[in-house]
Amino acid sequence: MIKKFFLLLTYFISGLTFTAQQSGLTYEEKSLYFVYDTTYSSLSDYYSSELDLDTVISDDINDGVIKVIVEGGAPPYKYFWSNKNTSIYDNISTSLTEGVSHTLKVVDSNSDTLAKSFFIESKSTQEKLNASFVPVVGFLDKVIFWDPFNSLGIYDNVIYDDNNSPVLNANGTTQKTKIPFVVIWLVLGAVFFTVYMRFVNIKGFFHAIKLVKGDYDDPNHKGEVSHFQALVTALSGTVGLGNIAGVAVAITMGGPGATFWMILAGLLGMSSKFVECTLGVKYRNISPDGEVSGGPMYYLSKGLALKGYVNFGRVLALIFAVLCIGGSFGGGNMFQANQAFEQLSSLESFSFLVGNGALFGLILALLVGVVIIGGIKSIANVTDKIVPLMVGIYVLSALIIIGLNFSSIGHAFKLIFNGAFSSDAALGGVIGVLIVGFQRAAFSNEAGVGSASIAHSAAKTEEPVSEGIVALLEPFIDTVVVCTMTALVLIFTGYAENNQGLEGAKLTSAAFEHGLGTWSKYVLAFSAVLFAFSTMISWSYYGLKSWTYLFGNSKWVDYSYKAIFLFFIVVGSSSSLGAVIDFSDMMILGMAFPNILGLYFFAKEIKLDLKDYFSRIKSGQIKKFK
Repeated sequence: MIKKFFLLLTYFISGLTFTAQQSGLTYEEKSLYFVYDTTYSSLSDYYSSELDLDTVISDDINDGVIKVIVEGGAPPYKYFWSNKNTSIYDNISTSLTEGVSHTLKVVDSNSDTLAKSFFIESKSTQEKLNASFVPVVGFLDKVIFWDPFNSLGIYDNVIYDDNNSPVLNANGTTQKTKIPFVVIWLVLGAVFFTVYMRFVNIKGFFHAIKLVKGDYDDPNHKGEVSHFQALVTALSGTVGLGNIAGVAVAITMGGPGATFWMILAGLLGMSSKFVECTLGVKYRNISPDGEVSGGPMYYLSKGLALKGYVNFGRVLALIFAVLCIGGSFGGGNMFQANQAFEQLSSLESFSFLVGNGALFGLILALLVGVVIIGGIKSIANVTDKIVPLMVGIYVLSALIIIGLNFSSIGHAFKLIFNGAFSSDAALGGVIGVLIVGFQRAAFSNEAGVGSASIAHSAAKTEEPVSEGIVALLEPFIDTVVVCTMTALVLIFTGYAENNQGLEGAKLTSAAFEHGLGTWSKYVLAFSAVLFAFSTMISWSYYGLKSWTYLFGNSKWVDYSYKAIFLFFIVVGSSSSLGAVIDFSDMMILGMAFPNILGLYFFAKEIKLDLKDYFSRIKSGQIKKFK
């Protein structure tokens, strides 16, 4: 009896142990009242014994689980996890990244606390690779998405509800809005070029349509593709999953009002696109065999050298090329392949693809390889057919829903306009809605990023300004037309106000299915695959030109890049390397920093070129050929 008493006393003194488990690992933390531990040898054992399989999505990475058992103290307990998606009432946190630390603070009703840091072991090569990118992504996030206004104390970034209480995440932390530095950089550039170029986005709009129609196409001009082919090649790199998923994200976060700011950002972005694509043609290289190489790498190095900034231009060009290569492998490749696979395998007719991502990736890599092996001419010959088809299918489907609800069109635009200037605290107020709209538009049309100028530099023209004017149509089509169509579909179907727990592409898919019936999900999935495919072949060209800028233009260099690009298609289809893709996406956004910085140096030069171009159009010196 005495022995048992001392044993209980020992437990009382040594305290509480709580355990976190993933893949057989046990973590213990002592408290004051009770000892308890449990282990699970594998994640599948944990799911089968502890969780409802219908509510858990298991993946090969980012599927770590921590479970704690707390007793003693003064129940009930609250669990404050570092994972913001885990409720303060849950003693289990799921969908965690392996190979990194996670924290938990347990608080009882007497405010007594326990704190613990957990490390979930990464076992597979994919998990280890993903984990290695997590700290890099964290660092880049602090740079690219740094909020200078909040850092300077200009505004309070905490989101408050109608009772002026902070809105909380599931884990109890406060929700905050953010004005990312990269968005500020892109928007300021767009506003500057719009004003400085005297609203070329409006003045050049109808002339751009004439150029695309081929009215001014001179068959004797040097280049590899027509104005139209250059436009659709660049469009295929921007019109994509961002239009399907990105708009849904914007409306989920900012309400219908985010659409207004997306449209405005798209209109302003037309001017940035004009400047960069004009420079792409002006400073391009044309080899003896007629192959064209152009883009920010060339106008930053060649153009700034002519202005006396040789080393500065080389550094900017080098930074851009490295970022572009990284972006081509991730956001322009793996992410597209992964999302195309997810969209297609979610359909009942293609359920056989589930678990066969590598097979899908091999097929997709083969299709992409057949196209990109032929260079820009082959890519343009495909995109000038795919882009009109995919945009046409998507827009037609959206127009049917809009037509069926045409009597409510006025109400829809009223929601968009009123929401843009709404003080709704739950959405972060006017600033919150504005930033959401600007951010999604910037990520969608890539105006200011510089990638499109690589495609436009291959156009058959000796008038750089004409190609810049053609390029300004891209943000209009991508953001003003396609994104607005998506937003109206979400509004008319009711999903803008009630997303029913859906996000991204799934939300858009549900809206189309609600408006058109079950068959529409096949149309949307087909469109998503086409969007992904066209984006991949365009970004392969962007990455290749950056690759050859760094390593020289030879067959070995050409084939080495294409082989790596095709390999990453298989990787992207068969795994979800979240941190790796996040890193690559940040590289795409990072391209805006050297690009826009360089564009400011060329502003006066392009303004004079623009004035000269329109004076020659007016005088008839530049003739029509149709």
